[in-house]
Formats: sequence, C-alpha cells, structure tokens
Amino acid sequence: MKLHLKRPLVIFDLETTGTNITLDHIIEIGFIKVEPNGNETSKSIRINPGMHIPEGSTAVHGITDDDVKDCPTFKEVAQDLANSFKGCDFAGFNSNHFDIPILAEEFLRVGVDFDFSKSRFVDVQNIFHKKEQRTLVAAYKFYVKDEEFNAHAALDDTKATYEVLQAQLDYYPDLKNDIDYLSEYSSNTRNVDLAGRIVYNDNNEQIFNFGKYKGHLVTDVLEKDPGYYGWIMASDFPLNTKQVLTKIRIENATKK
Repeated sequence: MKLHLKRPLVIFDLETTGTNITLDHIIEIGFIKVEPNGNETSKSIRINPGMHIPEGSTAVHGITDDDVKDCPTFKEVAQDLANSFKGCDFAGFNSNHFDIPILAEEFLRVGVDFDFSKSRFVDVQNIFHKKEQRTLVAAYKFYVKDEEFNAHAALDDTKATYEVLQAQLDYYPDLKNDIDYLSEYSSNTRNVDLAGRIVYNDNNEQIFNFGKYKGHLVTDVLEKDPGYYGWIMASDFPLNTKQVLTKIRIENATKK
C-alpha cells in the first residue's frame, strides 16, 4: 500500500561501531526519502567514524576499518544530511530506540543542532512486535513473502523496512494509513528526549524514566535535589538528554 503523506518521510537505517548511543558512531547510513507526491530518492553513505570498528560489530554488518578509511567523517556530511532531512518525518526498524537517538547524538557532536521536535517517528519494529513478535528478517519474510532477504546493509535494511511498512498497511485493516497515527501506534513511550530518559506521564507531565527518581516529576527533582542535574551533566548520558534537561531547568527557573 502506498503511504499517505502530509510531509516527506525518511525511511532509514544505520550501521554503527556498536550499540552505545553516547560512545559509538555511525559508519553507514542508508535512506529513502518519500515525497507526499510519491516521488522517491535513495542514498547510501559510508562514514569514517574516527575510531576502530570492533570485530564484533564487523561480524554483524561486514564493514571494516579499511572499508571506511577514505570515507568522509560525519562532520563532513552532517549539514547536507540536515538539509535533506529538514521538515521530514522518520521511519525505521527499531529506530525509536536506537537509530533516531544516535543520529541526533552525531548531529550534536559536530555542532549541527537538527530539530527533531516537529518530526513524527514511525517504528516498524514496534508495529511488528505488537502484531507478530519477530525480527526484521522474519518481518520481511512474513509480510513481503520473500525468503532471499539478508539484513545488515544499511540501504538494503532501509528498503526492506519500507516494504514491510507498506505491507503492514495492507495486512492489517485496522492500521490507518496516516503518519500521525502510525507514529503514535508505534511508540511505546511518549519521549521528551529522544533516548527516552525523560518521558511524559498520563497527565502530560515530564518525569524521569530511569534511576532512583524514575516516575518523579523532573521539576520536583531539580528543585529538591539540584545536584542530580550536575550528576547527569557530568555523566555518560546522551547530549540530547542533557540538552532537553537543561531546557527544562531554564524554563522552570524563569517561571519563579
């Protein structure tokens, strides 16, 4: 089923040096940009991460240090990506949990403050898990009926995710062909920051989603334990989380 779009949709996948959002780096990005009129453009970019690619990661995606030694750094491609992604919504497979947060982290590391706040995020994996409980390879075989797909090339994974999303709309009549609906349906939490360390509760209040203050209002914690802010800022949290927390802190201070 063709997607009904109000804004361009970027379906994308990343290959990385590992799975730590704050420490690892992108080594390949593949994306398909779908316009509301149906036009599609695709692109795959390999990136020199500036660090050794661990052998365990290479075993997953097949990319070695030699493969990317002459490739551009993320800093060299960041602005072009930001320009291409401006005003877009995003979709991926496990993208809410990993790809979106690490992409945001890479932008912030190189000083490109890309604004994700107005974007909708469709996580095809969450739709699949809510319906069938499987992986991308299984999802592709289940929905697209193709036994030949092998995961872990960024653009191939992107194309597979796009096909799975379209097939899901055909397969489940209750799924609305609307990005706002799919974004809400495929979200497990309502994140304030992209990594989900701060989320909205049922009363639309910002609460911590980790640690000793899990479930506590952020504003209450900042007031009762101001040292907690300093601990987060000095610790190994995503830059986007620190940025969001600082914004909440400043906004709270101006209200007093």
